[in-house]
Amino acid sequence: MPQQRILIVEDDTDLRRMFRTSLSMAGYAISEASDGIDALHLIDSHPPDLVILDLHLRVLDGLSVQQELAARAITASIPIVIVTGSEIAVEGKNVACVLRKPVTPDRLLRTVQACITGGAPASGI
Repeated sequence: MPQQRILIVEDDTDLRRMFRTSLSMAGYAISEASDGIDALHLIDSHPPDLVILDLHLRVLDGLSVQQELAARAITASIPIVIVTGSEIAVEGKNVACVLRKPVTPDRLLRTVQACITGGAPASGI
């Protein structure tokens, strides 16, 4: 079975490094973006099996990225793990895969595994 590919979209360098290290050690292939624009370019060129998406990004926020992915037929089924430190950010939205900050490696892996096997497509928000 080919290695599953995960795109990490996180502007916090330390958190992105922790995500990359934990997921790489678990056997996932990792791509990274620090903002929403770069994320969309990477998804267009190499669609991942799952996206870990911080909602609060400096350039093109996570909600805008999620909406763009949901609007495209080719990307609407990509599972997304929403990363947020705010309860309000996902309140009232249909979000199956949420990772609340602070994030531990164990919680990251459990959430990714649950989402990648039956999780929340881009259209889930």
